[in-house]
Amino acid sequence: MPVKIRLARRGRKKQAMYDVVVADSRAPRDGRFIEKIGTYNPNTDPAAISLDEEKAFDWVMKGAQPTDTVRAMLSYRGILMKKHLQIGVIKGALTQEQADEKFEAWLKDKEAKIQGKMDQLSKDKASEAKARLEAEKKVASARAEAIAARKKAEEDALAAEVAEANADESEKALEEEGEEAVAEAATEEAPKEEAKAEEAPKEEAPKEEAKSEEAPKEESSEEEKKD
Repeated sequence: MPVKIRLARRGRKKQAMYDVVVADSRAPRDGRFIEKIGTYNPNTDPAAISLDEEKAFDWVMKGAQPTDTVRAMLSYRGILMKKHLQIGVIKGALTQEQADEKFEAWLKDKEAKIQGKMDQLSKDKASEAKARLEAEKKVASARAEAIAARKKAEEDALAAEVAEANADESEKALEEEGEEAVAEAATEEAPKEEAKAEEAPKEEAPKEEAKSEEAPKEESSEEEKKD
């Protein structure tokens, strides 16, 4: 029976996760399987791979054929490297101790590379976050400057309106003061004219009285003549 190590899909839509299973090559992709040996989550960076390495190595040594994706995963975790060394031990090219030492050295080198990649990803994320923060600060600063400029323009417009209103009020006040001055001048001239009008009869009144006083004198002289 041909056996394959492949992925069986599970998870939500657009959030797919996979089980690493050993199954008959004739079975449907997500159908029955012989054994589950791990999980694969491609939604993280880097992708999360969880494998039972002993079972994976055992099935590989038994001749199970991995699919392309699973082969890359097994190579990434050192299963194929371990198989290669073990075949050398079986053929007598090297001892088991030598194979174990070479595998440990390869594993340390691989872990260093993985750690370096993760550190680089962390630095890249930090740089992106810093650049994004600076961009947001620039946008916020530009928005604040625009708001301040608009507020200043509104204040200047309001100050201009107030100054114009004050100027109109000053002109109106000056006009009112001028009208009041004209009215006061007119009221001052009116009493003078009335006073002149009143003074004229006072001068004529004594003349009339004098004439009235002279009239009896003439009468008295006529009476003297008669006597």
